[in-house]
Amino acid sequence: MAVTETWKPGTLCPEVAGRGSDCRGDAGAWHEARCQEQGGSSGAAGAGKGARGNRGVVAPSQQERDGFTYEDYRNTAEWLLSKIKHRPQVAVICGSGLGGLADKLTETQIFNYSDIPNFPQSTVPGHAGRLLFGSLNGRACVMMQGRFHMYEGYPLWKVTLPIRVFQLLGVDTLVVTNAAGGLNPKFEVGDIMLIRDHINLPGLCGQNPLIGPNDERFGVRFPAMSDAYDREMRQKAHSTWKQMGEKRELQEGTYVMVLGPSFETVAECRMLQKLGADAVGMSTVPEVIVARHCGLRVFGFSLITNKVILDYESLEKANHEEVINTGKQAAQKLEQFVSILMASIPPPDHAS
Repeated sequence: MAVTETWKPGTLCPEVAGRGSDCRGDAGAWHEARCQEQGGSSGAAGAGKGARGNRGVVAPSQQERDGFTYEDYRNTAEWLLSKIKHRPQVAVICGSGLGGLADKLTETQIFNYSDIPNFPQSTVPGHAGRLLFGSLNGRACVMMQGRFHMYEGYPLWKVTLPIRVFQLLGVDTLVVTNAAGGLNPKFEVGDIMLIRDHINLPGLCGQNPLIGPNDERFGVRFPAMSDAYDREMRQKAHSTWKQMGEKRELQEGTYVMVLGPSFETVAECRMLQKLGADAVGMSTVPEVIVARHCGLRVFGFSLITNKVILDYESLEKANHEEVINTGKQAAQKLEQFVSILMASIPPPDHAS
């Protein structure tokens, strides 16, 4: 299996190591150099981590600035690489109520977000706040049990931190999942929607994760988004779904991101329908944009956990408890689907 190729813990992916003048192949040497630059020792830096929360060896003054540097991303990646057994090819982000996919991992290593340098914390029910490494149906994976959202108070450069860290770990494919409200009248609660495209509503209002200085080591200044969701993987998803013999067809459509945390008004839902959206949620799009900026293959799914309110006479109300409960009932189907699809992801180019 490709996950055990000639790679040693504590080193960056061969494809990304050496891209920048500050890149160093060995985690220990790089960490030691950072400590010396900050006037301390390796042990002092470790002790300082506890005093500064989960910021690792990052200087306190850096907590106040607007955004992470390339070194910050490398710091987090090097910390993880020094502890994991296999570097991952695929990253999976588990949406609300979908963390059970982690139970299908083998050879699992678990890290709490609070222990990882630079990582924010999940504050939303249904998001465990753990990073898991392991193997899923023959592919080396890193899995987020819980993502970060702008409505939690995090800026987009924190929301999307894991994506660039994953790229430095050697990930080439990102799988995104989320719980979403159904805008398409043909959708039923419990349906799975394969994401074909997205509408970045916050982005159209000035909230894009790529705003600010561009680091060419990650990607180009103006990345295309017309091919954000991989066509080949979407085709494989449809054929896999047919092989599973499910009664309901696999839906496909456009996901629209709203900022939240309030659910949408009737007028807003009607507007989103007219914009061409099939499902609405409060996540996913920033991560996809940064992943495509980094050159990662992306595909994703929305689990339709509720139908949006489009009638002023309706007495129903959207609520997060409903999202979680519906997710529990239907999540196993999506988790099985994603697990089977893992075998369809092309092996890494650098696999032996």
